[in-house]
Amino acid sequence: MSDLRLVIFDVDGTLVDSQAEIVAAMTLAFQSENLLMPDRARVLSIVGLSLAEAFGTLCPQVTEAQRDRLVTAYKDAFVSLRSDNKEMGPLFPGAQAALERLQGQDHTLLAVATGKSRRGLDKVLGRHGLTGVFHSEQVADHHPSKPHPSMILTAMSETGVTSERAVMLGDTTYDMDMARAAGIGTIGVTWGYHPAENLHADIMIDDFAALSDAVDQLVGP
Repeated sequence: MSDLRLVIFDVDGTLVDSQAEIVAAMTLAFQSENLLMPDRARVLSIVGLSLAEAFGTLCPQVTEAQRDRLVTAYKDAFVSLRSDNKEMGPLFPGAQAALERLQGQDHTLLAVATGKSRRGLDKVLGRHGLTGVFHSEQVADHHPSKPHPSMILTAMSETGVTSERAVMLGDTTYDMDMARAAGIGTIGVTWGYHPAENLHADIMIDDFAALSDAVDQLVGP
C-alpha cells in the first residue's frame, strides 16, 4: 500500500473547458432575479467554489433566500441548456491522453475534487467517457466549499494514500489553497480561469504532456 500515489483533479478549468456553459447558466440565473450580472472575468473567478459560496461572493448584498433561488436557477439553467442539445464543454487538449497514461500505472490512483454537484459531475464524466476512471469522486454536495481541505482528506482516506504521495492539479487559487491546507503537493495549470501567477503552485505546467513528469517530481515515481 505504501507505494500507492494519488493524483487529484479539479474539473472546471482544469480538465474541462466549461466557461461558455458556466457564463450562460449564470446569465439566466441573474436574469431570473432581475440582477445585474458581473462581468465575465468576475464570473469565471469564482469557478471552483460551491454554488452558494459563489453567489455569496458575486452578490453579497442579496438575502439568503434570494441566494438559494439563484442556486436553483443556475442548476435549472444547466439542465435547460443541455436539454437543448448544446455541446457541453470539451476536455482541454491532451487531458484524455494524460488520464490514460496515469490510469495505466498500477500504483497511481486518480481522484476528483470539484465544486460541481454529484449530478453535474456524473453528466460530465458520462459525456466524456470518464465514468469509472476515478477511484474517489468528491463533490460539493458532501463537503464545505473549497478551499476547505475536506474533499482532499476524504479522497486520501478512501484510497489509503498518505499526504506525501498525493498531489492536486488545479487552475484556481481555491484548488491550491485547499491542497496546501491538506498538506499535499500542488500542480497548477496555465490554461484555467485564474491567472497563473496567482496560483503559487509547487509546479506549473503549460500542457497536459508535462503532467506525468510533474507528478513524478513531486511525489516520486
